[in-house]
Amino acid sequence: MGINHWPEQDRPREKLIHKGAGTLSDSELLAIFLRTGTRGISAVELARQILAEFGGLRALLSASREDFCKSFGLGDAKYTQLQAVLEMSKRHLQEHLVRETVFTSAEQVRSYLSSQLRHAQREVFAVLFLDSQHRLIRYQELFYGTIDAAAVYPREVVKSALQHNAAALILAHNHPSGIAEPSQADINITDKIKKALDLVDVRLLDHFVVGDGDPVSLAERGLV
Repeated sequence: MGINHWPEQDRPREKLIHKGAGTLSDSELLAIFLRTGTRGISAVELARQILAEFGGLRALLSASREDFCKSFGLGDAKYTQLQAVLEMSKRHLQEHLVRETVFTSAEQVRSYLSSQLRHAQREVFAVLFLDSQHRLIRYQELFYGTIDAAAVYPREVVKSALQHNAAALILAHNHPSGIAEPSQADINITDKIKKALDLVDVRLLDHFVVGDGDPVSLAERGLV
């Protein structure tokens, strides 16, 4: 039975309008993005099949163009639409972050870093450069690695901090595995960068590890 024949309160679009996007399941959100199903399959059922095929929303959003377009019901048009939506989300969060005092809005920082790094297929090491009021000067991705490692050079972090005339930094990197638990290597490089920044009077405020769920703060664990 097509979605148009469902009770109005169960239709994803009407549910979003009346109850908010947060009340929708992953498959319902994806169904709105897909707009239509195929012969004999509603958009919601097609969305469920796609999510099952990819193993969840995170894997779908981070899929390569080739893998994405292989799936039944998807293609280049949907891929470009999805990339545009993801990019708009990143820019929206960045605009809010630029206007806010960073450390009075830790949750906004978490959301922004998640949007930037959660779906990356390889490890990315990024830095938020902040002014003396802890406002964002720039977000920059400095190092890229394989699926499980990135070569990080403290001197390059210090060099970039001086170029941006930053007073403080927040570090961030992703774990493509989805597990955000900091490794001993993460802790060690954080300590090395902090010591290097101390020499030029730049504060290291935090280091976030991004995976599934909320990014983990090393500062909250007493590791910065």
